[in-house]
Amino acid sequence: MLNRRNFLTAAIGVAAAGTLAACAKEDEGSSTSSDGSKAITLGFSQVGSESGWRSANTDSVKSAAKEAGYTLKFSDAQQKQENQISAIRSYIAQKVDVIAFSPVVVTGWDAVLKEAKTAKIPVVLTDRSVETSDESLYVTLVGSDFTDEGRRAARILEKVLTKAGHKGAVKIAQLEGTTGAAPAIERAKGFKEVMDADHADDWKIVVSQTGDFTRAGGKQVMAAFLQSNPDVNVLFAHNDDMAIGAIQSIEAAGKKPGKDILIVSIDGVKDGFVAMSEGKINAIVECNPLLGPQLMDVVKKVKNGETVERWIKTKEGDFMQDQAKAALPSRQY
Repeated sequence: MLNRRNFLTAAIGVAAAGTLAACAKEDEGSSTSSDGSKAITLGFSQVGSESGWRSANTDSVKSAAKEAGYTLKFSDAQQKQENQISAIRSYIAQKVDVIAFSPVVVTGWDAVLKEAKTAKIPVVLTDRSVETSDESLYVTLVGSDFTDEGRRAARILEKVLTKAGHKGAVKIAQLEGTTGAAPAIERAKGFKEVMDADHADDWKIVVSQTGDFTRAGGKQVMAAFLQSNPDVNVLFAHNDDMAIGAIQSIEAAGKKPGKDILIVSIDGVKDGFVAMSEGKINAIVECNPLLGPQLMDVVKKVKNGETVERWIKTKEGDFMQDQAKAALPSRQY
């Protein structure tokens, strides 16, 4: 899954800490761990706050760190790779025990990861993968199998089409995630694998563009889709927020989301389930954002020099429209 590439080495200096201070906020937790020992200091760089999923993920990391008694240095990269690199370099300078981050994009990390390795600070990836020339530059990935999520989205679309009694060509509009981000690349790949293998004759992605995982992006791009391809009858959105934004444009165009245009999305946030309970989204493939407890367990093991799995996967489910109302009360994010 994780291909490796080289990236040009960049110099580290005082300006990096200044850039971080200007663009990212840090939070610090307690100084004593839950078992009474000296607290682990964790530096965590988050992608941003582009979606409901991301907000839930951030809350999970912060609350789990507090519960574990770790000192958390948290930064919001505002969806900019340069901000994450500055944050990681700041954590190296501060000599934290472990660095964790959810990469904005897959490439361009070799230089800063080598700096962390030289400083003997282990790095844990969360949610998203990277492509690097040396797999030893990070310890493990805690997150989902995005390629499999794409496959599951295609399989659940088969069920949606059958339930809707759809006959004829399936003309798909695809709302992609952030360009270069692992979930965008891999979800598209998994969906296309199933489509090419089993539906080459009847399914076609007629239009595809990034909506940057945001509601505003989904709304804007879907409006453009409907102008250029008014006959699309299926929307595959890489996350719920883009699907919710797209629903606004579908309704503005006088069409019924969930009927005139069948919608499958990925994530499983509460607002997505609300839309599904209203009949506006047909199915959702879950991607669990509550990675905090798993991450803190991994951080402790890594700090203690214990061996951990190379990839620690989350547990997820798939939901059809008729399951939405029953599942909605359990959606806490």
